[in-house]
Amino acid sequence: MAAVDSRAAAQSRVRWELLRNLIRKDLKVKYQGSALGFVWSLATPLLLLAVYYIVFQIILKNGIPSFAVYLMAGLLPWQAFAGSTMIAASSVVANGELIRKIRFPQTVLPLSAVGFQAVHFLLQMGVLTVALVVTRYDFFGPRLLLLIPATVVLVTFSVGMAMLVSAANVRYRDVQHLLEIVLQAGFWLTPVVYAAGLVQNLLVPRDLYWAYFLNPMAGVISTFQAAFYEDATVPAPGGGTIQVLASDDYTFYLQVLLMGFGVSLVVLGLGVHTFRRLQPTFAEDL
Repeated sequence: MAAVDSRAAAQSRVRWELLRNLIRKDLKVKYQGSALGFVWSLATPLLLLAVYYIVFQIILKNGIPSFAVYLMAGLLPWQAFAGSTMIAASSVVANGELIRKIRFPQTVLPLSAVGFQAVHFLLQMGVLTVALVVTRYDFFGPRLLLLIPATVVLVTFSVGMAMLVSAANVRYRDVQHLLEIVLQAGFWLTPVVYAAGLVQNLLVPRDLYWAYFLNPMAGVISTFQAAFYEDATVPAPGGGTIQVLASDDYTFYLQVLLMGFGVSLVVLGLGVHTFRRLQPTFAEDL
C-alpha cells in the first residue's frame, strides 16, 4: 500500500512539474523578442474596453455610471475563460508529433492552456485593482470576498471545458470552429456589456431568472461585477429605473455560484471522462 501511495505521489509531482514547465514555456515563446513583454497581455482587454466604451457609452448611451469599471469587472473573467477554452481546443492537435513519440500525462496539455490564461488574468486583475485605487474608486469592502467562490467556479468550469473540447477536437476537427461561434453567442448571453438588471426584469415575471444562471459564466461575471462595482440604476426602456447589477443581495450571488458550481462539476466530469475515453486513440487520430 505504501509503495502504491509513493508511486502516485511521484506521478503527481511529475505531472505538476511538467505542467509548470509547459506554462513557463508558453509564456516565454509568446513574448520572446518582445520589448514590452507581459504588457501585451493588457492589449486585448484594453482595446475591447475602448471599443465597447465608445459603442455603448458614447454612441448607444446605455447610461451605466462608471461603465469602464462595470465592463472590465465582467470582461476580464470572460476573456480568461474564452481564451483558455480556445487555446485548449487545439492543444492536443498542436502537439501531435510529441504525443506520437513520447509517453507523458497528456492531460497537462489542456491544463497548461488554463494555467497560461490564469497568469494573464491575475496580471490584468492586478492592473484593474491599481487603476481603481489610483482613481479613488470605492470598491473596498466585504463584497470582495465574493471573488473567492467566483474564481473557484471560473477555474472549475474552464478546466472542464478545456478537457472536453481538447479531446473532442482530436476526433472531430470541426469542434474548434463550432467553439468560436458558441463563445461569441455566450459572450452576449452573459451580462458583460449590458446591465444584468435588464435580464432580471425580463425573466423574473416568467419565473425563468434562475435558468439564466445555468450558464456558470453568467453567475461568475455577475459576481465579479458585484464585487467591484457600486450598485446603481439606469433608466428602463419603458420608464422607471432598473438595477445595473444582477441583485443587491449578496446571498443571491452565493446561490447562483452554487448552481454554477454544480453545472461546472458536471462539465468537469464529462470532460475528464471524454478525455480518458478518447486518449488511447489520440496517436491514431493525429
